[in-house]
Amino acid sequence: MAGRQRNHSAMKLSLDDNSSHNLIRAYTQGRLTVNEETITASVILTPDAVVHDWPPQHFEDLCVEHIECITQLQPEIILLGTGAGLRFPSAEMMHHALRKHIGIEVMDTAAACRTYNILCMEGRKVAAALLMI
Repeated sequence: MAGRQRNHSAMKLSLDDNSSHNLIRAYTQGRLTVNEETITASVILTPDAVVHDWPPQHFEDLCVEHIECITQLQPEIILLGTGAGLRFPSAEMMHHALRKHIGIEVMDTAAACRTYNILCMEGRKVAAALLMI
């Protein structure tokens, strides 16, 4: 598409203010804003919790134990944001969540941020596990 330029600025997400939820206010590759807090490392986010110490910092680091950290929060669905591009974890990792009757959707981190906010505002028990690559 000749003549089109890509804008690499932060994606701003505007939703109704609901201080009882952790909402993603902005995302740019490697950084997101949850409510008023800037986060630059991999994180698990639910409507009522922010887990800052989620260990995988790169997609290659992701393992079943990291998926277990998410399932312990007992969401009905997990959104796995894999960074700038879409990458699928092993079948073993996917089945770990499914065996516990928890849905898991894999998408790039920007899409996971948008989807998380929508599900959160619908009152769903969602967990976004976001790699900040």
